[in-house]
Amino acid sequence: MATTYWIFDLDNTLHNATPHIFPHINRSMTAYLQQHLELDEQAANDLRVHYWQRYGATLHGMMRHHGTDPDHFLWHTHQFPELPKMVVNEPRLRQVLQRLPGKKLVFSNAPQHYAQAVLKLLRVDDLFIDLFAIEHTRYQPKPKLSGFMRLLNKHHLNPAQCIMVEDAAENLQAAKRLGMRTVWVNSTQRAPAYVDVKIRTVMELPRAVSRLRVTI
Repeated sequence: MATTYWIFDLDNTLHNATPHIFPHINRSMTAYLQQHLELDEQAANDLRVHYWQRYGATLHGMMRHHGTDPDHFLWHTHQFPELPKMVVNEPRLRQVLQRLPGKKLVFSNAPQHYAQAVLKLLRVDDLFIDLFAIEHTRYQPKPKLSGFMRLLNKHHLNPAQCIMVEDAAENLQAAKRLGMRTVWVNSTQRAPAYVDVKIRTVMELPRAVSRLRVTI
């Protein structure tokens, strides 16, 4: 029987980044744009949002239009002196992940140093065979297919073996185009056709396994 590979997003999939982490990142990115592009706060925030909406990541817009060094940008916009207080930890997450058959990876648009720190705080870092961060995609964020292909090629994966678990629908659409099964972590009632299973939180994943044609 072929091994199942679970490919997890990080923020708002394995943990809730909305209350504390995302606002902090947004403020840090706005401050970075203010400083390095010499903009006022409102103009910097508007440009940050514009690049995020247009390219899927503010970083991509900064690289494309301003020649920004990606490592410099990611380091300075992902500093969290109080990260342990900001990560919303679900105590049963480790147990839930351990119940899933197959191997597990994390595929995140976040930088490696931040993603590693969060996984350690969640106490699940040892459950994943790889952390594939934005640096490993050559700074081509999801939903760009090139990042997916680099991950698949690195581990010699057949997309049919893979299940993508993600809160961002556009990233699941890209995964489905490649032939992966898809799980959408979202509280809305309806799911688009490219979503195989919709769950409200990752904690519901073991109960959804049968609908993904995976045997526990």
